[in-house]
Amino acid sequence: MQAIIYCRVSTNKTTQVTSLGRQKEELIKLAKKHDIKIIDIIEETASGYEIDRDGIMTILDRCSDEKIDCVMVQDETRLGRGHTKVALYHQLAKQGVTIYSYSDQGQMHLSESDEMVLQIVSIVEEYQRKIHNIKIKRGMKKAIAKGYDPTRNLSNQHLSSGRDRKDVPIEEVVHLKQSGLTFQEIATTLKGLGYIISKATIHRRYQEYLTLAKNRSDSIE
Repeated sequence: MQAIIYCRVSTNKTTQVTSLGRQKEELIKLAKKHDIKIIDIIEETASGYEIDRDGIMTILDRCSDEKIDCVMVQDETRLGRGHTKVALYHQLAKQGVTIYSYSDQGQMHLSESDEMVLQIVSIVEEYQRKIHNIKIKRGMKKAIAKGYDPTRNLSNQHLSSGRDRKDVPIEEVVHLKQSGLTFQEIATTLKGLGYIISKATIHRRYQEYLTLAKNRSDSIE
């Protein structure tokens, strides 16, 4: 098992700085006790109520990009406080990362209230995914009903995934716009085809298209 140790204090007072060293020593001992390999040790001075912390952002990034099995903290308050703490519990759980604490001498035990909140958040996220998928299906049906052919100009769709697509399929955007769809509906419809493009980007590219078309028309005249 591979872990990142996270130590935090809220001020630069001498007693707090001493606490950083103590947290690190205790967590290194805990890691040895459970035969956990320490990948990194992150120390920072910041409020536990603040989620925009360099150390926390580094941990979340590394948990996404690397094989990190757990994050080790002295106790639950070191990870965060209030809503920030629960949000980080949820984010790490989504990434498959376990939290170990020195106070629990192993995997951290959540309070009943924290567990209840996390269950509610998970349920809400699941319904958000369902609603989003429904929007994609409805957007596609609406586009097809207005004459949109999803296979048109998309014969090479299987050659790359949605994440790799950087270009906006402007011909499809124009066709969908002329069919009466809003930019939000166009974004949702294209996402169903694997194009991850924001409404704002689609709107901007469409305006660029109209400007270029107008310039061409003026030059011909």
